[in-house]
Amino acid sequence: MKFTLAKKVNMTQIFGEDGKVTAVTVLNVEPIVVSQIKTKEKDGYSAVQVGTGSRREKNTPKPVLGHLKDVPMPEGKKGSFAVLKEFRLEDTSSLNKGDNMEVDTFTIGDKIAVSAISKGKGFQGVVKRHGFHGGPRSHGQKHSEREPGSIGATGPQRVFKGVKMAGRMGSDKVTVKNLKVVAIDKENNIMMVSGAVPGRRGTLVEIRSV
Repeated sequence: MKFTLAKKVNMTQIFGEDGKVTAVTVLNVEPIVVSQIKTKEKDGYSAVQVGTGSRREKNTPKPVLGHLKDVPMPEGKKGSFAVLKEFRLEDTSSLNKGDNMEVDTFTIGDKIAVSAISKGKGFQGVVKRHGFHGGPRSHGQKHSEREPGSIGATGPQRVFKGVKMAGRMGSDKVTVKNLKVVAIDKENNIMMVSGAVPGRRGTLVEIRSV
């Protein structure tokens, strides 16, 4: 399985050789470094931990510095990694601690699954949060156009768990599958992916092959 980490830049559109336009999300894929190999014998499961980005050592917890003391930083980076993430793999034999993985890990045409934290939208009503239609716009309904209406609790006088109501919306981990790698710019560490990717500009994105 191929995998990497990226930051969402923005959305744009590109034209193919046939003249068709494709909406794409631009991702900045900085080099990632393998910081730990986990095995079933030692850790109970098989996975690989990778680091990306950079931050100053004084802003990094000492246990993290100790954990990363033998892991080299990518060229041009100082301090410690800003982000550590794990990817579960059945076979980690092809990877070693300290390996670098760049944007050309993927190739044009690869199908991928993208995971990221969606935009936070604060406290929202049922029309926006759950797609309710609201009340009728006539027959004396003065201020109930976007109200939820009856919640159906006529027998036991309580609100059942899981009833769709107003509340906090967004800031959830969302995975979008079957996107396609449309273009790769190795010099600038840029990958273009078809369609929309969850999150705001600057959101950390996890990319896996499908």
